[in-house]
Amino acid sequence: QVQLVESGGGLVQAGGSLRLSCAASGNILTINAMCWYRQAPGKERELVATITRGVTINYADSVKGRFTISRDGAKDTVYLQMSSLKPEDTAVYYCYAPNLQDVSGRHDYWGQGTQVTVSS
Repeated sequence: QVQLVESGGGLVQAGGSLRLSCAASGNILTINAMCWYRQAPGKERELVATITRGVTINYADSVKGRFTISRDGAKDTVYLQMSSLKPEDTAVYYCYAPNLQDVSGRHDYWGQGTQVTVSS
């Protein structure tokens, strides 16, 4: 069993910064990629950023230049540094590890989510 646990969400004023963390634990063999998604009230969940095992990084256009994704392979942890936050960044942020190889095979895992609220 693998768990993804996010932390670092909270309330921040527009223009401020937050750093989210997502730690993976359990019987992990290989993490191929880790992603951050977000879901605002009444909207569909959207992909924010992805970092692969080969350190290929992609961002949604809406966060380019403001958010930075990184990972610590030794700790199986991914981070999302969010700067110049806007009220429209308010959402629940989810960590996602697709095609993660654990002792029982390949599976997709989601974290429980962490709330980010940006006040104007």
